[in-house]
Amino acid sequence: MSAAVDATEAAEAPGYRARRTLPLRVEAVRQLRRRRTLLMGGVLAALPFILIAAFAIGGTPSSRGGGDRLTLMDTATASAANFAATCLFVSAGFLLVVPVALFCGDTVASEASWSSLRYLLAAPVPRARLLWSKLVVALGFSLAAMVLLPLVALAAGAAAYGWGPLELPTGGALAASDTVPRLALVVAFIFVSQLVTAGLAFWLSTKTDAPLGAVGGAVGLTIVGNVLDAVTALGSWREFLPAHWQFARADALQPDLEWGGMAKGAAISVTYALILFAFAFRGFSRKDIVS
Repeated sequence: MSAAVDATEAAEAPGYRARRTLPLRVEAVRQLRRRRTLLMGGVLAALPFILIAAFAIGGTPSSRGGGDRLTLMDTATASAANFAATCLFVSAGFLLVVPVALFCGDTVASEASWSSLRYLLAAPVPRARLLWSKLVVALGFSLAAMVLLPLVALAAGAAAYGWGPLELPTGGALAASDTVPRLALVVAFIFVSQLVTAGLAFWLSTKTDAPLGAVGGAVGLTIVGNVLDAVTALGSWREFLPAHWQFARADALQPDLEWGGMAKGAAISVTYALILFAFAFRGFSRKDIVS
């Protein structure tokens, strides 16, 4: 009997409620137990300790000199806040892209590759409900990955370099009481910026039975966007690329908070993401599920 018939009969069954199928907590537990989730968490948690070991072996960046112009890396060992900010900025360009693409691109395609997708729909879980549950959990895990890195970096940095104000490469400093809210703002902007990657990965996940294809496709298209932004011949057209605004996160770590670049970047990213999510839901609602 087809999934459509089963769904119709279940809809008429006493006590059936579509919103009660595939609860978020069930999907979250399923994804949390997966090996790739634990591996990704381990990699992000290990990065701060790897950087601390690298500084201990090679010397602190500031001690090596390198000119009058300082970068955030040059102040990485000044305090826990500086170390956490450095970890965020060096990983935002690629490392933090991977968990977003992984969690959003693997979620539906993996079910298809295991030939379990049709059984979920025959349970019956409505298609929109299935996608919604998987998308919310995938975005939740993506955000958790981005929060994990600075939290571990702050703890490790406090133990290695002490707690103190955030020293700015351009001069001046942010008070220690202001550093955590500013870092939270950086994380929030990075997350919103990565919604485009999430949308790409999720849409591709509904189009293919190969999880690596969806994940790799999303990462590849994100890289293409970064390359296009480097083409100065495009002029003002680059402002319509999400990658063009990715470095606006630095505005959150200025003495006077600048909102212009982050607001424009967030608007562009959210717009692209909503379109891609709409494509995913529309295409999946009409797709013939055979896996």
